Amino acid sequence: MSGIEQKDMPVAIVTGSAAGLGAAIAIGLAKEGYRIVVNCTKSFKEAEAVKAEIIAGGGITIIAAGDVSDDAACRSIAQAARDAFGRIDVLVNNAGTTKFAAHGDMDALNAEDFQSIYATNVIAAFQMIRACKADLGARGKGSVVNVSSIAGVAGIGSSVAYAASKGAMNTMTLSLARALGPSIRVNAICPGFIGTRWFKDRMSDEQFDQVVKRMEATTPLAQAGTPEMVADAAIFFATPKSRHITGEMLLVDAGMHLDLVPAKGR
Repeated sequence: MSGIEQKDMPVAIVTGSAAGLGAAIAIGLAKEGYRIVVNCTKSFKEAEAVKAEIIAGGGITIIAAGDVSDDAACRSIAQAARDAFGRIDVLVNNAGTTKFAAHGDMDALNAEDFQSIYATNVIAAFQMIRACKADLGARGKGSVVNVSSIAGVAGIGSSVAYAASKGAMNTMTLSLARALGPSIRVNAICPGFIGTRWFKDRMSDEQFDQVVKRMEATTPLAQAGTPEMVADAAIFFATPKSRHITGEMLLVDAGMHLDLVPAKGR
């Protein structure tokens, strides 16, 4: 590939892309012809594996480590993209965190839990958008994809703090879609269950299998989500295929929301 051809290739930053959904999005965008900035905080071995897979598929990528809850790290990640590729066309705010706590247990969360979850799930996304804003808007067709959750729509999920943070991300998506148009589109995907290591590490194998079977038995599409299934929706929003869409929150949950009635106390 010539230098001129590489220069014309668009560039995507995917935060939290060492594993799971973020890795699937990064690999999928590479297949679409994007040069990729893989981001991680501590999962360097996993990030190297994602990088290797992208390169093996003919893609171009770098790793930019940094905790996106830190504004200086966000600016450093954006600068790494500029230094390596000279442009930023897509930002996928995928990095996220939570604390598991029953919704009805008012003593299960404290202020520090909320602050930590908001720092990664909301403030970090804002900081990354701010750090990349000039580059995203430079060609008049930048795209931001926020990875939210059904939790932010239905008030369910791992904890009240997590659901609230994803609701805040959805509101921010609307606000910034208005503020940053027409040169930058801002959309969000809201996944339901995704069978990733993030879920598996918090359950026994038996519990995880039960959740998968429950999703297959109860969702209208009879599916338990995989990273690749959900990544396709993020890739759609990232690319010009969605050039006429902004300020949209797309539920990607096999129809889980259609029959969702939160249980009392959850």
